[in-house]
Amino acid sequence: MRKPNIIIGKKHIILACLTLILGVAVYMNYAFASVDEDLTATNVMADSAEAANYGDAAFVSTAGESDYFAQVRLARMTSRDEAVETLSAIMNGGDLSDEETATYTNEAVTLSQLSESESTIESLIKAQGFEDCVVYLNGSTANIVVKSEGLVPSEAAQIKDILLTEVTIPAENIRIFEVK
Repeated sequence: MRKPNIIIGKKHIILACLTLILGVAVYMNYAFASVDEDLTATNVMADSAEAANYGDAAFVSTAGESDYFAQVRLARMTSRDEAVETLSAIMNGGDLSDEETATYTNEAVTLSQLSESESTIESLIKAQGFEDCVVYLNGSTANIVVKSEGLVPSEAAQIKDILLTEVTIPAENIRIFEVK
C-alpha cells in the first residue's frame, strides 16, 4: 500500500487563509448584527451621483436605521462571498496558466485585504465616538456611511484621516454619507 502524496502549494495556503478570514468575518457579522428588516444598500448610493467635495457629507434617509447597518454589512459580505466563490471555482477549474493563476490569486488577496481594511476602518470610526458606520472600498473609491446627528466638516476630516491611514485613495474619490 502506498502513502498518499500530499503536496501543499501556495494556492492551497492562500485559499486556506482566505477561508479562515471569511469564516472570522461571518462569525463577527453574526455576533454583532441582528437582521430583522429587509433593506438594501441602494438607499446609500441614491445621492452619490452628485459630485462631492472633501468634507461634504450627504444625508441618507432610511426607513429602519436600527437594522440598516446590519443589513448593509450582510449584503456587502454576501457579495464578497460570491466573488470569492467565483475566484475559487475559476482557480480550481484546472487548465490555468501560471500567469492566470497569479492574477486570480492576486484578486483573491485584494478582496481579502479590502474586507479587512473595511472592518478596521469601521472599528476606528466607531472608536472616535460615532454610533455606527459602514465602509465600502473597491480599490479606487471609498464610500462611508456614518450614523450621526449632524456631521460637521471636522468630523468628516477625522473620518477621512482614519480612512487614509488604512488605504491610499485620492481625496476626490472619498464620499461620506450621513444617516440620522
